[in-house]
Amino acid sequence: MPKFELLWTRAKEFFKFSVENEEEIIKEISEGVSFRGSTLWVLIFAIFIASLGLNVNSTAVIIGAMLVSPLMGPIIGMGLAVGIGDLELLKRSGRNFGVATLISVLTAMVYFLITPLSDAQSELLARTTPTIYDVLIATCGGAAGFIALCTKGKSNVIPGVAIATALMPPLCTAGYGLATGHILYFLGAFYLFFINTVFISLSTYVGTRLLHFHRKRLGTQTLERKTRRVVLSLALLTVLPSLFMTVGIVRKSIFENNVNRFVKKELSQTGTQIISNEVNKDSLLLSVVAVGREIPAARIAEAKRRMEDYGLKSYGLNIIQGEQSDSALMLLNKLTASRSGMSEERKQLAAETARANDLHQRLDAYTRYENLSGEMGQELTALFPQIESLSLANVVEARTDTIASKRYVVAMLGMKKKAKALPADQQARLTDFLKARIKADSLVVVWR
Repeated sequence: MPKFELLWTRAKEFFKFSVENEEEIIKEISEGVSFRGSTLWVLIFAIFIASLGLNVNSTAVIIGAMLVSPLMGPIIGMGLAVGIGDLELLKRSGRNFGVATLISVLTAMVYFLITPLSDAQSELLARTTPTIYDVLIATCGGAAGFIALCTKGKSNVIPGVAIATALMPPLCTAGYGLATGHILYFLGAFYLFFINTVFISLSTYVGTRLLHFHRKRLGTQTLERKTRRVVLSLALLTVLPSLFMTVGIVRKSIFENNVNRFVKKELSQTGTQIISNEVNKDSLLLSVVAVGREIPAARIAEAKRRMEDYGLKSYGLNIIQGEQSDSALMLLNKLTASRSGMSEERKQLAAETARANDLHQRLDAYTRYENLSGEMGQELTALFPQIESLSLANVVEARTDTIASKRYVVAMLGMKKKAKALPADQQARLTDFLKARIKADSLVVVWR
């Protein structure tokens, strides 16, 4: 027990810090609350920089704007004012915060009204769906910023807090939403800004209480208790929507991971490539597009039985094989043609469309080797420098003594002049490479 107490005492000494000069800290934060003159112009130009960064999707420009922005001042000021019970500082911080927010949104809206680039880039869209993680970032950032203000280590911390909590981009995104009429963008971005504001202020408020800053009297004890309840209620109400969004995002991520695991483990096989998978939640159907070697019916049936293991019990499975003659359009036309009461003209159109797709599929089976031979040329040169040329062809062999026919791929290889013939082991390796690359079960290699 004494050893534990000794360790605990040393740990407390290691993490302990004290406020250097409370009056100077309060004075510095109070002076940073004001938005007049040069500070206001800095804010306007910072908004323009952030808007440009969002418009051209430049992360570096957005980070630069966050470093320039003076928005942290009134936000920390509001938290400090509640923490020390300074009603005058709270009014001044709230008033300047409202002015700064309004000017920021209007400035961003003006920019996005006049810019010729109106598409929403990924950096902009990332600010429209806040989650509980943004709450945690704002809380930790606000705590780090307040501690830095209370100590000598603030020179490097405050810029980092400004970048981490990202106050400018949400305001610019809100301006974009107003300029383009995307109200949901405006609401999502402004909610993210509100989260950052509330929890940076809350961290500052908690910090003042933990560090025992001297309090002024807001009024009666009833008024002070009411103030604390308002602060806690505001924080709780701010968190709830982000929790709802986070649950939705987590559920979606888990579902998508389950689908990907199901496709990879149950449907993937040698010689088959899964091109895409799509889930239709309205019809509860998982559609998988595969090319290459056909997935056997027995394996598809087994995969359907195992869908429950991946949380897909209520979903059906539709495999669209890459080598089948039916395309998605052809399948749709067949389904439409089978419906009762369909006119003869529509039936004929569906049949013609099916025939056209069938011919297109057959043509692709023959012409794809032309493109494939060009793609494989450089690969062969790197692996086997003696080879000069490659020709591929799809061949059907019909025998006179039987009605059966055999289909295989012929690979004609040309050697460079004065090049020695490949040894037997290299020829075998080359044949294996061609089979794997061409995805052909029957392959004939011809040298010339």
